[in-house]
Amino acid sequence: MKKIRLSLILLMALLMTNSCDETPSEVKMERKYEFLLGAYTDSEKEGIGFLNFNPDENIIAAKVIAPDVKNPSFVISNRAQTLVFSVEESGGANGGKVKSFKFDRQNNSLELLDTKDSFGGSPCYLALDPKEEFLVVANYSGGNFSAYKINNGMLEHVQTVNHEGQSVVSGRQDKPHVHSVVFHPDGEQLLVGDLGADKIFIYDFNPTYGVPFNPASQPYIEVNPGSGPRHLAVHPDGKTVYLIHEMSAELGVYSYDDGKMAKKQALPLTGEGFIGNVGAAEVRISPDGKFVYASNRGDANDISVFAIESDGTVTFVERVATGGETPRNFTITKDGEYLVAANQGSGNIVVFERDQKTGKLSKTTLEVSFNKPVYFFGLN
Repeated sequence: MKKIRLSLILLMALLMTNSCDETPSEVKMERKYEFLLGAYTDSEKEGIGFLNFNPDENIIAAKVIAPDVKNPSFVISNRAQTLVFSVEESGGANGGKVKSFKFDRQNNSLELLDTKDSFGGSPCYLALDPKEEFLVVANYSGGNFSAYKINNGMLEHVQTVNHEGQSVVSGRQDKPHVHSVVFHPDGEQLLVGDLGADKIFIYDFNPTYGVPFNPASQPYIEVNPGSGPRHLAVHPDGKTVYLIHEMSAELGVYSYDDGKMAKKQALPLTGEGFIGNVGAAEVRISPDGKFVYASNRGDANDISVFAIESDGTVTFVERVATGGETPRNFTITKDGEYLVAANQGSGNIVVFERDQKTGKLSKTTLEVSFNKPVYFFGLN
């Protein structure tokens, strides 16, 4: 009996050991990333694009989903991904155009709903307020921005705000050039980068007013003359604004406290000893709020990486070539795993893997051609 009992104990111990060694098989989620793609066009066959890539299967593809849209250089969607808004970056008696589309997400197709004048030449940037009731467009050549009330995808023009002023660089800053319109995360103010005036304008946003945008108590902050404010990004905590200085090729860091802004820092986007043309373009904050990225065109054609410190200031990490010419825009996937760069001049889109601990970038083999790509909008 003792031998039988001992044998049973040994058998049970063996079974328990084997069961402990077995681990449930991990279910690996397939990674797929999709984007609306803005571009400049050379024919009626071109227009708003759609980009998707799957790093696990080493697949990347880009196609036109809304042809005959002229220069849709900035394209965005609402959160529900039922509506898409695009500029037509052009000129004319009433400026360029703003378009709205019904978005069939299942088939990734667009149906035109409405077209309105932008009331300023070269519309180049779009923003939705946090409640997605208003659409705002920046008009670069027009030196102004326009606002529209959204009703089931239809656009009602409610306001155009004209800027005044100039700065020191002849031919580039003889008049205002509004280059970006960004809502603060609290939804109470709109920040407007004006390359021609060398200012960030600050507007209070009151959606219930007939005229929703009015100058704030601090109506603007001046940047260094000749800097050329372009795109800006507000940190998720709302306390710091990161601004691209296009003409001086710098990343500017500005504090934001209850509608008041002040300069904290400006770091170059070129390395020591760099000689050549520059044209700083895009700025993006990583989803975890720990890093900021900035692109530089001209003869640089690279992306600079900076670590964000606890006080919002930044420290340089590295500078990486974008694998093409004229990186006007880039984006970071929502999970923070990849950075995707659009090289307008060379007509190629390149994917970089991103180290989320260090912020550093590594070029992958994923690359696709598209005519003059200049903007990404990430989809779920």
